[in-house]
Amino acid sequence: MNLQFISKGPALLIQNRQKILVIADLHFGIESDLALHGWHFASRSAERLERLCACITTNSPDLLILLGDVKHNIPKTTRQEYREIPDLISAIRDLVPFRILPGNHDIGIGRFLQEGELLPKWGAIVDGVGFIHGHTTPAPDLLGHLIIAGHHHPMVCLHDEVGCALRAPAYLLAELDEIGPCRKKQGGARKTTRVLFMPAFYECAGFDVLQIIKRPFSPLSRSIRTYDAEVFLTDGTYLGPVSSLEDDVAA
Repeated sequence: MNLQFISKGPALLIQNRQKILVIADLHFGIESDLALHGWHFASRSAERLERLCACITTNSPDLLILLGDVKHNIPKTTRQEYREIPDLISAIRDLVPFRILPGNHDIGIGRFLQEGELLPKWGAIVDGVGFIHGHTTPAPDLLGHLIIAGHHHPMVCLHDEVGCALRAPAYLLAELDEIGPCRKKQGGARKTTRVLFMPAFYECAGFDVLQIIKRPFSPLSRSIRTYDAEVFLTDGTYLGPVSSLEDDVAA
């Protein structure tokens, strides 16, 4: 299995028997929610869709997997989403077969989809890899595999003595200890499970990886082995273990 980081997404290309393009957390319709809170921005959905289509056409995947939070508003579907989601789904469907792992923001997304395009919220295995949005406890079958997850919007914030030197989306890779009742054993020993948290495709989303470690907010993030968790930039540049980021902050 080969993993390729696509910085112009950010997106992940996984090549095994199939060539799978993975994208997380698009958050179409977020501008209408921001407007309700007094922040008024023009919709950037057209630009986001163009970037998504470019990722598809450039990499020619056999399958596109969207790791949830395709839409933004909960619990309702807004007028903006009713306008934009059908065009989004139609554009994707014209280019490549796709599957959606529904996220906590995806209430009602099924009304825009055809049979088989929506996978279970607790995750699915596709071509030997586990996929899940990341807000729920994964199905037991995912354990023992590499799990690709969204939901957490990881980013790095590196500081020096004069202020913030780097603020960028990132990947967080960690091994899981166990997830409550879903601990999986084989021959009496637990199988190794690693999770790769993907950065958000939505351009303004980000949550410091150190906060994901220190203030976990999901079954997955509460179960990672933090001492050997590793961080990568969206082009695949290896930044090192999370502890090295803590050293940068301390410095």
